[in-house]
Amino acid sequence: DVQLVESGGGSVQAGRSLRLSCAVSGFSYSRRCMGWFRQVPGKEREGVATVTTRDGFTRYVDSVKGRFTISRDNAKNTVYLQMNSLRPEDTAMYYCAAGDFDSLVRGTADYWGQGTQVTVS
Repeated sequence: DVQLVESGGGSVQAGRSLRLSCAVSGFSYSRRCMGWFRQVPGKEREGVATVTTRDGFTRYVDSVKGRFTISRDNAKNTVYLQMNSLRPEDTAMYYCAAGDFDSLVRGTADYWGQGTQVTVS
């Protein structure tokens, strides 16, 4: 079975950091680009960051550039989102996803995780 399991969310004060992890199993992880998305109730899901398969090319939404870093460990089948200088507007449910790069940028994916809540006060 395909599984994407996020962890690392929580409640923090503004200016602090969190590191999200997404452990993947059940499909060829190294052949999929990975992305992090977030959603606030009542709003559309937003693509936060995307990373390619091997060369590690990354793309970020403007609001997190310079603060968030996406990375992947292909040996551990895990993708990370390091979030620094958190702001209240970063509060959301964060989801990891797998797919091809263009689809992730457009907001669609082959596989989705269940999400982990990040709350910044």
